[in-house]
Order: sequence, then C-alpha cells, then structure tokens
Amino acid sequence: MRAFVTRFRFIFIAVAFLAGCGGGGATGTGGGGGGTGTTPQAAAPTISTTTSNGAQNGAVIATLATTTSGATIYYTIDGSTPTKSSTQYIAPFLIASNLTVNAIAAAANYTNSNVTTQAFAANIAPNTLVWSDEFSNSTSSNTLPSATNWTYDTGYQCCGNNEQETYCAAGSNTSPCNTAAPNAFIAPGGGLNIVAETTLAAGVYTSARLKSQGLFSFQYGRIEARMTLPESQGMWPAFWLLGNNITTVNWPACGELDVMEHIDGSNPPPYAGAAPSGYDWIAGSVHGGASGSAEENGSEQYHPTGFSAAATHTYGMIWSKGEIEYYVDDSSKPYAIYKSTDAAWSPTPWPFDSGPEFILLNLAVGGSWPGNVDATTVFPSTMQVQYVRIYAN
Repeated sequence: MRAFVTRFRFIFIAVAFLAGCGGGGATGTGGGGGGTGTTPQAAAPTISTTTSNGAQNGAVIATLATTTSGATIYYTIDGSTPTKSSTQYIAPFLIASNLTVNAIAAAANYTNSNVTTQAFAANIAPNTLVWSDEFSNSTSSNTLPSATNWTYDTGYQCCGNNEQETYCAAGSNTSPCNTAAPNAFIAPGGGLNIVAETTLAAGVYTSARLKSQGLFSFQYGRIEARMTLPESQGMWPAFWLLGNNITTVNWPACGELDVMEHIDGSNPPPYAGAAPSGYDWIAGSVHGGASGSAEENGSEQYHPTGFSAAATHTYGMIWSKGEIEYYVDDSSKPYAIYKSTDAAWSPTPWPFDSGPEFILLNLAVGGSWPGNVDATTVFPSTMQVQYVRIYAN
C-alpha cells in the first residue's frame, strides 16, 4: 500500500541499546538561554513522560519540547552527544527498555542549546506487552476510534494507487461521507470496523484510512493485529507502516513495511488482469530505496493449504535491527524474512534502521493492484480489527 502522508508524532520502541523507560518529568544538563556575544542560545529541551495513549507494563511515552520558537530538537538514545545530524524529534515516543535520552535544540540565529540528558531504567522483559489499542466499547452504541491514537487520511484519491474510494474521517458528514453509514467505528462489545460503502450515485464509494501519524510510532519490537478481512472484487485491506521521515525523504526512501495486504476475493490473482492463483493468500512486503530504477521491493505470499483470509487471523511482524520477519498466527513461524544483508539491498540503502514508523489500517476500494470494483463487488464490505498490540523485542 503506497501512500503520501503529512506531519507526525511517534512512539519509538527499542530494546537493549534502543529503548528504555522512566517516569516523571524531564531533566537536563543545561538551560540554554545564555549565548556567546550577541548570538542567543536556544533553550535546552525538556523531557516529560506519561503512561497514557496505550503505554503499559512499565513503558512510558516521552515528549521533548523547547521554548525557543521555531527550534528543531535532535536526540540520541545510544549515549552519544546529539548533533544536527542526529534523529530529529517530531513527536512523543514510547520508551520500553533501558536507555539514556540526550537532546539538543537548534534554531536559525541561535547557538545550539546545552544537552538535556535523562536516563530511563524500565527493566522490561522481552515479549512484554508495551502498547495496545484493544478497540474496547462497553456501550450499546457505536463509538469512535481513540483520537489520541488515530487520525485519518481523507478525500478522493488522496493517496495514489488509482483507488476509487473517498476516505472519510470517523464521524464525518462531509459529502459523500455520512454518519448514517459510518466508515470507521468501534462496535458494541468491541472491535474496530473499517467499512467500504457505496451510498450515493453509482461509482461513488467511501471507506476509511486510519493512521497513527502525528500521534505515535515505534521502531523495533513485535507488532500484531487480529483481523477478519472482506473478500470481494476490488477490496484491498491493509495493515502497514511508513517511516516518520516520509516528510523529509519521501516515499519509498522512508521505508514501507506491509504486515498484511490482501486483494479481491478468495482466489485472488497476483495482480489485476492476471489469472487467479488457485488459492487464497495474503502478502507481507517491504519497500525502500529511491523512486524509479533505484527502488527496491520485496514481497512474499502466505498461502498454506486451506488458508482463508475471510477467517480471523493474527497478522504480525518482528522488527529487529537489520531484519524484518512476517508471520500469521504463530510468531515462532515466520513465513517471510528480509535482512539488510540480502543482496537486493546492495547498493540500495536499507531504510528500516533509520528511525520510527507509524501504523496504518485501511480498506481501499479498487486501484492499480486489485483492479476496479465490478457487479460482483459486495457493499458494504468490512475489515474488522480486534486489536493492535506491540511487544518488547
């Protein structure tokens, strides 16, 4: 699923040298505010933490801030001194193991701030659940997805791929969106429903595309979602991630991780116009490199005997430094493994160690890969998600 996205915040999970946690407010080694000669110094960042937004079992979400208007914060988590070549802070990130955050603020016409330092000692065991959205709803009516976890891409053909739908935010009544036929809601008893509808004139379709961009992301760990997928011509459900740095390096250099994609019905072709495969399948893919001839793509189908994407399955990814593994139902049995040492990534840069990625859940209607809807397409079609969970690696 290729996409074009906007500003973001992020949650970052790491293990050993990449993550950690702690509580309380931020401290630093310098205040900033002074300066040399007539050049003022940027105010040193502050670091504050919270356990809201799904963090749990000792994990915390950290926020970095500076009072210097227009300043950019750069940080490290490996103990090194940050510079303007270090990771750029955009939004809160999850800390789920032992590390030290070092951060500076930099701005035009200012000298760099002093370094703020805060150590975290989470001591979280591997495979501990550190973040989740369980999509709970104890009421008797539909509720909206959490606004602290999810935002939306919206509009007609907002995101490429020649798709046919108009994406609608949850609760939107902006035509053709209609709260009487909602595209994203949590049903009584729980479970996220992403629904593709056709409610107006022929050829007008609505659906939803949720994303955590601007709210959280993570790097490294195990992520999984338990889902039931629609099967019908032109349906394209996806559970995937994009690099936060898409705003600075664009796609595909930001890195795209497709944990699960499925197209069309129960006997889908490998692509629109090809002969059906003779079995049902989902795919796990990676995308990176520069656009054009330098683009690198890898994809692997999962299709054991008797597999049906219409049944409920857990789709997951294990993300480690230099390695991506995809699995279905059993994390100990990955069906696809991609490594930075694979020949395909030479000389194409491996993008998946460059920083955090945010999560997307969407149901596309039509497009270049599945082909367009036809008379057999079922409306409404629903992609159901019981939960999204992230575990320490």
